[in-house]
Amino acid sequence: MAEIKSYSFTSFDGVKLAIHECGDENGRPILLLHGLFSSADMNWIKFGHAAKLAVAGFRVIMPDFRAHGQSEASHDPAAYPEDVLMTDILALLDHLSLEHFDLGGFSLGARTTAKMLCQGIKPRRAILAGMGWEGLQGWDSRRQFFVDAINMRDNVKRTDPHFMAVQFFKSQKIDPVASLLMLGSFGSMQTEKLSDLSLPIAVICGADDSDNGSAPLLAGKLANARYIEIPGTHMSSVTHGELGDALVAFLSH
Repeated sequence: MAEIKSYSFTSFDGVKLAIHECGDENGRPILLLHGLFSSADMNWIKFGHAAKLAVAGFRVIMPDFRAHGQSEASHDPAAYPEDVLMTDILALLDHLSLEHFDLGGFSLGARTTAKMLCQGIKPRRAILAGMGWEGLQGWDSRRQFFVDAINMRDNVKRTDPHFMAVQFFKSQKIDPVASLLMLGSFGSMQTEKLSDLSLPIAVICGADDSDNGSAPLLAGKLANARYIEIPGTHMSSVTHGELGDALVAFLSH
C-alpha cells in the first residue's frame, strides 16, 4: 500500500476540499476524479489502483469533490454555482501550478473530465472510466434518477431500481442536503467538441456496466480513443485490479 498524504485545499470560494496524494513528487502528475457519492478512497485508494500508479512512478493526485468524502459539504446554495466541480478542479490545477499532467475520472469524475476537455484543458492523456456516450449526452435524466434516490432514501424498497444507489449513498455517509444542491449545479455539455480532440483518451468500462450508456460507442465518437474492457458492473468495476492495471498501461506510454 502506497503512503497517502492528505491535506486541505481552499477552493476559489473558500470551501475546503480534501486532497490525497501518493507516489513520486517529481513524477508525472495524474489527477484522478472519483464518482458520484463516492470518494478518492473508494474509487482509487482502497482497491490499490493509486498504489499501482505510484509504483509505476506517477504522482497521483486525488481530490474529494465538494459534498463528498472528507471535503466540506455546505448547505449554502451559493456554494453550488453552475459547474462548480469543474471550477474546483481548475482552481486546484492552478494552486498546484500543474501544466503537464494526465487527467481522468470515473463516472461523475469522467463527466467532469470530459467537461474540462470541452473547455480547452489539455492534459497529455485522458481517461473516461465508467462512462458511455449517452451518459455525457443525456445527463438530465440520469441526474433526476439520483435526485429521486435521495428524496426516497428512507422508504425505498429492495425491488426498486433506486435501491442500490440509496444503499451506496448511505454507506458513504453522504449529506443529502448538500448532495441535492450539488446535483443541481451540473451544466450541459457541448459533446460535439469531444470529437475534435486529438489527445489520446482511454475509455475504460466494466463489461457489465451500461449505467451511463455505451462505452464502446463513446470511444468510437472520439478521434484518438480506445475502449478498454475490465470486469464488473458500474458498482463493482472499481473493486477489480484490472482497473489499476489499465490505468498504468495506458498512462505509461
